Amino acid sequence: MSLRDKNGLTEAEFLASYRVEEYPRPSVACDMVVFTIAQGEAASYRRLPEPELQVLLIQRGGHPCLGSWALPGGFVRPGETVGQAAARELREEAGLSGVYLEQLGVFSAPGRDPRTWVMSCAHLALVDGEKLALQAGDDADNAAWFSLSCPPEEERLSLSLTKGEEQLSAKILFPGEPLLAGPESARLEDNQGLAFDHGLILGCALRRLRQEVEAGLSPLPFHLLPEEFTLTQLQQVYEVILGRPLLKAAFRRKIAPLVEETGRFAERAGHRPALLFRVAKHPS
Repeated sequence: MSLRDKNGLTEAEFLASYRVEEYPRPSVACDMVVFTIAQGEAASYRRLPEPELQVLLIQRGGHPCLGSWALPGGFVRPGETVGQAAARELREEAGLSGVYLEQLGVFSAPGRDPRTWVMSCAHLALVDGEKLALQAGDDADNAAWFSLSCPPEEERLSLSLTKGEEQLSAKILFPGEPLLAGPESARLEDNQGLAFDHGLILGCALRRLRQEVEAGLSPLPFHLLPEEFTLTQLQQVYEVILGRPLLKAAFRRKIAPLVEETGRFAERAGHRPALLFRVAKHPS
């Protein structure tokens, strides 16, 4: 026997009479914050190149925000999940595939997109950039890695992005408890050169990444490294993410349960060979 609601309708009768047009519906988009660690120029032959945190941006080839820099992304299509849409957009807009992706949060502030009511399910992506070649596509004119710097603050983030002579910036305020403040409570205080609210999304992604790394045993930094790495390379990744130096001995004690020796060494011109490590198969 079919159950009936207070109006005496079965589920089939209710669905047959349901009028979806009576309920306003937003468009749903995916935007991806793609981080990588790149090697800068060496200050001298005695020093290794300094690594830097970079983020992937797409120069928009159409309205709105024509010519502005934006995070890669697009609308979710019928029949696909937001995760599938995120992976597809990365392939279409930047030629990237097989990268690590996780959901960051939903950004739903009214007016965030001038076209219509658009909610964005943002994703955090991490990739070893040296293995990938970018290619712009879809509605993008250009795809490029921007160097990202940000002082290590909790309540307010001041982002600076540079690529050659191109300079972008954003300031994001996170009121309330640091671990509780998420996308809905964050506020974009200033934005220079980034499309839509993408400065806000970028700030939330960096904050999430820093919190995960600061908390300790997080696997996220390893997605920014090749399969085999030195402990110096790993420490540099942590320092670049956090925006501050770390004590070598304390760092190595902290990450010891996460890594294991490979028995192989990295050959570095002008330097002693360094032991290579990999992610531990069975972290202790």
